[in-house]
Amino acid sequence: MSKTKVCIVGSGNWGSAIAKIVGANAKRLPQFEDRVTMYVYEEMIDGKKLTEIINETHENVKYLKGHKLPENVVAVPDVGDAADGADILIFVVPHAFIKGLSTSLKGRMKPTAVGLSLIKGFDKAEGGGIALISHLITQHLGIPCNVLMGANLANEVAEEHFCETTIGLRDMKMAGIFRDLFQTPNFRVVIVDDVDTVEICGALKNIVACGAGFVDGMKLGDNTKAAVIRLGLMEMIKFVDVFYPGSKLSTFFESCGVADLITTCYGGRNRKVSEAFVTSGKTIKELETEMLNGMKLQGPETAEEVNYMLKNKNMEDKFPLFTAIHKICTSVIKPTELIECIRNHPEHINTYVGHPMEMK
Repeated sequence: MSKTKVCIVGSGNWGSAIAKIVGANAKRLPQFEDRVTMYVYEEMIDGKKLTEIINETHENVKYLKGHKLPENVVAVPDVGDAADGADILIFVVPHAFIKGLSTSLKGRMKPTAVGLSLIKGFDKAEGGGIALISHLITQHLGIPCNVLMGANLANEVAEEHFCETTIGLRDMKMAGIFRDLFQTPNFRVVIVDDVDTVEICGALKNIVACGAGFVDGMKLGDNTKAAVIRLGLMEMIKFVDVFYPGSKLSTFFESCGVADLITTCYGGRNRKVSEAFVTSGKTIKELETEMLNGMKLQGPETAEEVNYMLKNKNMEDKFPLFTAIHKICTSVIKPTELIECIRNHPEHINTYVGHPMEMK
């Protein structure tokens, strides 16, 4: 039997952290090809190409400084070359690049290839809706695409601190190979078949994290922050229930759901930048440039994408926390108005008792 060839499409902070796991497992297990290619957008660092630095030093000095990558992870500056003959493509790039990369990827991977998206966000769709990134990948590349989401802050994963993750699979027959590729003693994998819910959780939690950051910036304490997290979780559940019916409530209690929400609201970049937004008086864009070393901030962009759909469907009032966070990010309202939103949230006015997936 031929061995499974793996390509990682992306090499930022999270892409490099996951490359440590994937590279080590591919090297260790006989069912995978040793060589794992990693597409790296070419940059010059102190007069030298980033791909050359990675391949010589086995360290991504820009996005994951201080962590050695396995020597079998090879940085490739051309995405088509990286994907040549791949069986599994792991997507870890800003979602805006998917359409552009698809032209270079077509015809390079195997016809039987499958994708796995680690991308947290949405894309705007025609007709005032949103598109899931895994669906976009399938649309543009013609391959089935699964998702991996969880409470996985990249630097902690790279440090090999214990954490859990959730993989949503479209074909459960592939559970074994995906578990083998990702699981380690400190990176525990749970596999579910509720793929869209796993992906949606990974996107929506970044909106809530912005709200948590605003609370931190206003120094309102953990009780207020807990209210934002709880109401955010309720809106996440309601969003899936309204727009993607048929999901499982249990998925929200996997790592991709409540665990990812909590860790992002306390330790993620969206929380950190949103706190600075309140305290510095600078714009989100200015802070992204100053604080993130070239990485992208997903929360405000996802809030805008969600609001695009809610506004077109005349449903902003049904998701008041998401709506308020978007308006704060775009300076339509002040951060202090978030508290009024919490005070007057429909869940407080119309006290709900019952099954969360029945909440309307």
